[in-house]
Amino acid sequence: MLKEFQEFISKGNVIDLAVGIIIGGAFTLIVNSLVADIVMPVIGAIVGGFDFSNYFLPLSSKVTADTLVEAKKQGAVFAYGAFLTVVINFLILAWIIFLMVKAVNTMRRKLVAEKAAAPAAPGPEVALLTEIRDLLAKK
Repeated sequence: MLKEFQEFISKGNVIDLAVGIIIGGAFTLIVNSLVADIVMPVIGAIVGGFDFSNYFLPLSSKVTADTLVEAKKQGAVFAYGAFLTVVINFLILAWIIFLMVKAVNTMRRKLVAEKAAAPAAPGPEVALLTEIRDLLAKK
């Protein structure tokens, strides 16, 4: 069982997956910063200078705070601003991944077209038979 596990781990697909997950985690941090620090402040400025992450509806009369963090300490809240931020984050991430996949597919199509356009080189047997034919033709 240990040998089988070692073979599974050493396969390229598992390593590629691990690298993808690590890169994805780092990429998520970049997208989160893009949304929280660049996109949402601009959207907030357009709609009146408010911070979306602090948009919430109190679900309890005990909630009197102005910020989401403090409001959550006081009681239940409907934090639709935080949800909106996550949705925008997802849409940006999905768009970027779409563009990356589209670029890779375009490169693949180009490579396939180049391979199809280039004639295949004859194999060693064909080259040898051609040489023998040419030698016989000279006699």
